[in-house]
Amino acid sequence: MDAALVDTGAEPVRSLVVWVPDWPVVGLAREGLADADQPIAVFEKGMVAACSPAARADGVRRGQRRRDAQARCPHLVVVDADEARDHRTFAPLIARLEEIAPGVQLREPGLCALRVRGPARFYGGEAGAATALTGALAELGVTDVRAGVGDGPFTAEQAARSTGVDAPLRIVPPGAAAAFLSPLPVTALEDAAIADLFARLGIHTLGQLAALPADRLVERLGPRGARLHALAAGLDSQPVQPRTPPPELKREVSFEPPLEIADQVAFGVRVAAEEFIAGLGAVDLVCTELRVALTGDRGDHSERVWLHPGAFDAAGVVDRVRWQLAERGLRSAVAAVRIVPERVDAASHHVKGLFGSGPEERVHHALSRVQAMLGHRGVVQPQVGGGRWLAERQVLVPWGDGGTRSERAVLAERARPWPGSLPDPLPATVFPEPVPVAVIDHDDDMVAVDGRGELTAEPVALILPGAPDASGARRPRHPRRLQSWAGPWPVMERGWDTARARRAHRFQVVDEAQTAWLLVCEEGVWHAEGRYD
Repeated sequence: MDAALVDTGAEPVRSLVVWVPDWPVVGLAREGLADADQPIAVFEKGMVAACSPAARADGVRRGQRRRDAQARCPHLVVVDADEARDHRTFAPLIARLEEIAPGVQLREPGLCALRVRGPARFYGGEAGAATALTGALAELGVTDVRAGVGDGPFTAEQAARSTGVDAPLRIVPPGAAAAFLSPLPVTALEDAAIADLFARLGIHTLGQLAALPADRLVERLGPRGARLHALAAGLDSQPVQPRTPPPELKREVSFEPPLEIADQVAFGVRVAAEEFIAGLGAVDLVCTELRVALTGDRGDHSERVWLHPGAFDAAGVVDRVRWQLAERGLRSAVAAVRIVPERVDAASHHVKGLFGSGPEERVHHALSRVQAMLGHRGVVQPQVGGGRWLAERQVLVPWGDGGTRSERAVLAERARPWPGSLPDPLPATVFPEPVPVAVIDHDDDMVAVDGRGELTAEPVALILPGAPDASGARRPRHPRRLQSWAGPWPVMERGWDTARARRAHRFQVVDEAQTAWLLVCEEGVWHAEGRYD
């Protein structure tokens, strides 16, 4: 039987809940993947799970369908929910709370609880304890932090959720939990099936639920009914269950005197790197994302996050330290190096296969060795960036550099709204330089787009450049009849800048050989931007 559904009959324990509203959005902003000032909505199973204040001001609410949310806010930034990302970004905040008051229970990312008795004694009361905890998170850059105190974690959570920006703290006096909970809707139980059942029975508030005989709920719902009745009556007897803090996995090396030669620093961190990997292995983990922090003897600082395509070994950690030094992030000698696992994974997910490592692992091993010899930027991989034109969306980032600022910048650029950009599916072949072509009508005249965005004639044929002759000139091929075409779609850039302004129109055409082309007509001149292979 689930212990969470059993009412122990004990007296509720005074509890403190710290809550960061819309943590999935806050976590996105803290990772640099979104701007919290923009209208953002995080969706889970097609429903809004969290949204930013800007989106809420436009009418977006939790529980809305995606199309309803976008109808209320057409420029809404849509992000899929990621529980692992939410836990990862909230972990430093829990660690900070544990430094002030041990015994913190993580209820969900953005929401944690603890017994208030100890912190209240230390900070001179429940209000002082709540202020100290919320202030500690504010020091980490979280601007909106709420807190609630009440009899039991459930009452304290509802108290925190009833606060506002102007009044971020609410304390429910001892013994007043039932009166405080009475007007709240049954949806506060966060059980959609139960809330729907109670609504059909005419029970809409927790006070109405608490007024029912407890034995009748037990007859209908079993131990679950007893638990729900206790919550509604303010008798939440479930104790706060502190989490077990994760093991200390980071390593730090100090140099006295400071070192100026990169090879000396790399040799000095080799033992720490081996201990770092061994410590992860002792708890059956591997590091897939690594944070390296370098401190100079003059107080300057260089910090960067590195991602590995597989999992780091000791040599890979040393290489990242060497590469970071090569980027000239420090202006003085190195006084300290700190290695922190930014993201870990179960070691069982990275065990080599029984009959070999497979082609992907061999390719990764070869590329990693070449990169170790040539340097960080010696091997690059393509990424899709932001932009309106296909050629500018092709971005090359160093191999295995998916977690660094370079790719985060690529993701941020791609997430921006790009009016006029080409939607999926994108052409398989993108020409680095536009290929000059010609589009003609029935009279063999060139087709153009007038000032009103309309074609001067119906496209009939496409003329592609032929192979170059002895002089290097390209002779035009025989015209290809067009079987179908679509467009034009205008692309307008920098209308405020006469020197860099650009106005063009895109077309999609299919020729008689069943080859699909992406064409662009700009000031009467045609060229091919890509081909759908």
